[in-house]
Amino acid sequence: MSHNQTIDSVVVTGAAGFIGYHVSLKLLDMGYEIYGFDSLNNYYDIKLKNDRLANLKKNKNFVFYHQDISDKHTIELLNEIQPKVIINLAAQAGVRHSLTNPDDYVKANIIGFLNILEYCKSAKSFSKLVYASTSSVYGGNTKMPFEEKDRVDQPLQFYAVTKRTNELMAEAYSKLYDIKSIGLRFFTVYGPWGRPDMALFKFTKNISDGKKIEVFNNGEHIRDFTFIDDIANGIILCSMKNSINKESRSEIYNIGGGNPIRLMDFIKEIEINLDKRAEIEFLPLQKGDVVKTKSDISKINSNYGYVPSVDYKDGVKLFIDWYKSYYQWSSCKICISSSVFKDISSPFFAILRPSTVSLFLINSLIT
Repeated sequence: MSHNQTIDSVVVTGAAGFIGYHVSLKLLDMGYEIYGFDSLNNYYDIKLKNDRLANLKKNKNFVFYHQDISDKHTIELLNEIQPKVIINLAAQAGVRHSLTNPDDYVKANIIGFLNILEYCKSAKSFSKLVYASTSSVYGGNTKMPFEEKDRVDQPLQFYAVTKRTNELMAEAYSKLYDIKSIGLRFFTVYGPWGRPDMALFKFTKNISDGKKIEVFNNGEHIRDFTFIDDIANGIILCSMKNSINKESRSEIYNIGGGNPIRLMDFIKEIEINLDKRAEIEFLPLQKGDVVKTKSDISKINSNYGYVPSVDYKDGVKLFIDWYKSYYQWSSCKICISSSVFKDISSPFFAILRPSTVSLFLINSLIT
């Protein structure tokens, strides 16, 4: 049976964002009809968002709504579309930004998510809501690896508070209105088309430009880095496939690489791929930062067959290949206008797209 016979349409919020873009692109390649919502705010370079969006619009099955989900009009739009699945990735991201701009997080992460739930509670023929949470909810926990059953009442910053609030909201609405929901706790996602405020992007840019990089906690951070292709595959598995084992109407899953990497080893790979040494300024632990993360992914593996496959060395190389191509082309007017760059079906774009192997594996799992 074709997947299109069971899932007519999918709404992806935050479609022009880092993760939303990759998920939308994969689903379009698989033949789904995607309705993308995004506010296109200026939290980081809007050009990056517009370029992602331009690539998605090349596919006739992609429909875009310039829409802030915290606006009540979101509910009206969803009622018109009547999606079978909603993948809610729209959010105000960034741990450090939440220290100075908490209002942004209340609006996007709590009010916006409430509007999604308000639609879901009365939607007809609705199948499933999958939404983004974060490993930051584990806060001050020191037991490794982080398991879904661990305490999540020790947040270190407000961003984590809003995402844990999402989990509780989804649980309540599930019990009240029988909504099927899955929250995914992302662990340090990185890769091509990433956010400029994230470590890999910032380090690559500064090293390339001959500027020093700031490394907090004196370089002693350890992170469960997860490549974007693995994250997007996991989101799609949870969105389009039924659980192998029995699960409740509201579930939470870790989704990570499962193999923590020392930050200094990560930086070393950046240096190798740029063929340039980093000038490092070591700084103390920053407020709101977690020293170490490690995900227990046995639950999502057992229920959905999620298995991360991209080693961090390969992932860093893929990001830097993209970074060099994207900014070289962007700096040249002739290259910007080239149909080779803008056409997502071009051979050049293959290094930026989900691999054919990954798509084959997902299709075989959900059909």
